[in-house]
Amino acid sequence: MNNSLTIVTRALDTLLKSALVALMSILVLSTTWQVVSRYLLGDPSSWTEELARFSLIWAGLLGAVYACRTHAHIGIDVLKGKLTEKNRRILEIIIALCVLVFAFFVVVVGGTNLVLITLLLEQTSAALGWQMAWVYSVLPVCGLWIIWYALVDIVSLVRGPDTDGPLDEGV
Repeated sequence: MNNSLTIVTRALDTLLKSALVALMSILVLSTTWQVVSRYLLGDPSSWTEELARFSLIWAGLLGAVYACRTHAHIGIDVLKGKLTEKNRRILEIIIALCVLVFAFFVVVVGGTNLVLITLLLEQTSAALGWQMAWVYSVLPVCGLWIIWYALVDIVSLVRGPDTDGPLDEGV
């Protein structure tokens, strides 16, 4: 289990980093083209602003997944520093469970409902003509990704500090 858990987690880490690099590249290139077409060519491109906006949405939500993976999200460490190792691990398991529950109900369930509603309404973007359900699909995808990383955290914490879990291998 440890080996397959590590392999899947590493593959997800690589995919996440690649997606973030690609999205940020698209964001920079589309914004640059918007500036060039508007100020140098005098004919602003109609689709670049929308592409940049969608790229920013996806990059922001995938960035939240990355923050959960690396534990870079906002937290208050005052209590953790005063606990014994065992109690600190218990607290971190509780925190991971809270993240998991939030990601499931708010991001996966809520995001899936949003995707289904926009599919039923056949809502499309103005400039690109894309189905908005594809844009909103980042919500359940990121929610599932966060749940995976929360489960990996829990497994690593339950195993204890003397085993190298997937989190100890870096992102």
